[in-house]
Amino acid sequence: MRLDKFLHNTLGISRSQASQLLKSGVVTINGEIVKTGAHKIKDGDVVKMDDEVIRDNFSQPTYIMLHKPKGYVCTNDDPVHPCVTRLLRDIANAHDLHAAGRLDVDTTGLVLLTNDGQWSHRVTSPRKQCGKTYHVWLADPVANDTRNRFAQGIMLKNEKQLTRPAQLTLINSTEASLIIHEGKYHQVKRMFAAEGNKVVRLHRDAIGSLALDDELAEGEYRFLTESEIDLF
Repeated sequence: MRLDKFLHNTLGISRSQASQLLKSGVVTINGEIVKTGAHKIKDGDVVKMDDEVIRDNFSQPTYIMLHKPKGYVCTNDDPVHPCVTRLLRDIANAHDLHAAGRLDVDTTGLVLLTNDGQWSHRVTSPRKQCGKTYHVWLADPVANDTRNRFAQGIMLKNEKQLTRPAQLTLINSTEASLIIHEGKYHQVKRMFAAEGNKVVRLHRDAIGSLALDDELAEGEYRFLTESEIDLF
């Protein structure tokens, strides 16, 4: 299949949008940047956009829920920290899976792992408005106007646009539940930093309506059910 047609089918974008995407140099095949829409994709090719897999050569579609502990990263190439795929000890070719929405090395909670690029895109694309729910522990009490400011969107350092509206619910003065609808770099920490506060612990409880299974201890995982897969 032509690469531009593949992007059109997989990402739900027009051919012209696919061409612009390719020109920007964010699409790679087997690690090489490809800017030509006429390039033919072959069996076994690994296609990535912004370093996120949208097609790979792992034949059996796989969907896993993992309770991520601290100290693990959601990429496969960190020279210091182990990747979360090391925790999938009984999964053949686990290194071919990728995280549908990453967590920082010191953040715990729900991580979804898959080899289905289309499904992963539905989970992570801001256009899909799939909320991510976090439990946040803070160094200082939450300011009175933080909830309203988050609901309106705030400007993060080194960003040009406001964050999308987020829903903040206080648990107590230094704990909160936060739902965001995008995944900017260290977003939750930066949002509270913009309010003069510091996140001391962060845990992801849910992605969309899929909550972390409370029977999974840190480092444990299970396959998603069909109904859970169909949530995205």
